[in-house]
Amino acid sequence: MENALLIGLSRQVALGRELDVIANNMANVTTNGFKARSSRFAEHLMPVASAETFPRPDRRLSYVIDAGTPLDITAGPIERTGNPLDVAIKGAGFFVVQTQAGERYTRSGAFELNPQGQLVTSEGHVVLGDNGPIAFTPQENGFNIAPDGTVTSSQGQRGRLRLVRFDNPQLLRNEGQNLFSSPAPAQPAGNTSRLESGALERSNVKPVTEMSRLIEVNRSYTSVAQMVARMDELRRSAIARLAEAA
Repeated sequence: MENALLIGLSRQVALGRELDVIANNMANVTTNGFKARSSRFAEHLMPVASAETFPRPDRRLSYVIDAGTPLDITAGPIERTGNPLDVAIKGAGFFVVQTQAGERYTRSGAFELNPQGQLVTSEGHVVLGDNGPIAFTPQENGFNIAPDGTVTSSQGQRGRLRLVRFDNPQLLRNEGQNLFSSPAPAQPAGNTSRLESGALERSNVKPVTEMSRLIEVNRSYTSVAQMVARMDELRRSAIARLAEAA
């Protein structure tokens, strides 16, 4: 009976984790360049020890464990905005931005100018080019971002956006504010990525799919919770009867 309760609890923990993932995806349906995550679970058999000399071999029990939350790196839909500082990535690349914690990576190309004239993200992080931050003077206008990332204005070329890629994007870690960090070094994107100026890549979250998953997970969680409650009641009844018999 204890085993049944523990197995049910392992399933509840896994479903709770999946609910957190779905909720985060739903919260970022309108976040530019957001990449959804999904949940993966694995079977964990216990006990792992065994001996042929046992009169009755241990029965292996199947628990549920969290096997990770893989990143969906498929591209989101591209929407035209007409803003010359908006730019969408076509391909597997990432923009590089400077934060207080060091360089971070993002797919969101909703850029603007800060009071110092630097190109920054909507959260205020400085966007890095091949030679560092890209800055403009107050007199400049006519901004344009070419497909290869070259940034120009009425005063000529101001730099080129730095685009990077990763050999294994699944190693990317969410850092908040639509940013990623990576334990592995970034590689130059090269010809694997092109840019579209005056457009933004929207979130790749599919709301209908996420809502379906949310309903399914909620039903599963409720079912497991009811089973655990029934098993707990059976245990209480068994203890009470043993106490009466004693």
